[in-house]
Amino acid sequence: MDFLKYFENILMFFRLPIWRYLIYGIVFILIIVWLSFVYWTFRDARLRNTSAWFWALIVFLFNYLGLIIYLILRPPEYIEDVVERDLEIKRMEMLLSANFMRCPSCGKEIKDDFIICPNCRRKLKKTCISCDKPLNLEWKVCPYCKAEQ
Repeated sequence: MDFLKYFENILMFFRLPIWRYLIYGIVFILIIVWLSFVYWTFRDARLRNTSAWFWALIVFLFNYLGLIIYLILRPPEYIEDVVERDLEIKRMEMLLSANFMRCPSCGKEIKDDFIICPNCRRKLKKTCISCDKPLNLEWKVCPYCKAEQ
């Protein structure tokens, strides 16, 4: 009999209105988190140039399972990152094709065939005594005309 009364007291404790409100609060928080996942998926899919409405609907219908599916299948990069990488590659190609170097003295940009730096006047190369082509300072023979320096 005491056990039945003890069990009845436990059931009465869980029938208090506070438990119902607590469950309503937990369900409300779960719904808010679920809808925020739908919004985040829409925004993230739009930034990655995928079908934003489709993925938001998938997350809305399939809840957390839809979010996991989206996280597995989404593109790995944002559009901005792809564009920035392409621009950086083009910039580096232009720099390499422009034949620019830096002066060892002042650090300003110079062309590969400059004899002296136009900024600090440091001697960068010497001219061949025979063909007047620019040569590195340490070369002993001109590679263009075979003349001894």
